[in-house]
Amino acid sequence: MNVFYKICIALIIIGGINWGLIGLFGFNAVAWLLGGATSFLSRTVFTLVGVAALCAIPSLFELGVSKDT
Repeated sequence: MNVFYKICIALIIIGGINWGLIGLFGFNAVAWLLGGATSFLSRTVFTLVGVAALCAIPSLFELGVSKDT
């Protein structure tokens, strides 16, 4: 697994944890940490998480083929 996909997975995990917190407690951790949901930094993180999710879509269709060999 190359560095790009590791970064994508890390961002997807951050987004998933944030959505879990929003769903369970109504608490947006990214917005809290970065100055509100409409701040530039929060919107940047939200955008990066979305782009990471889009970049991870092809990995769903690789059917166990390893690129590490």
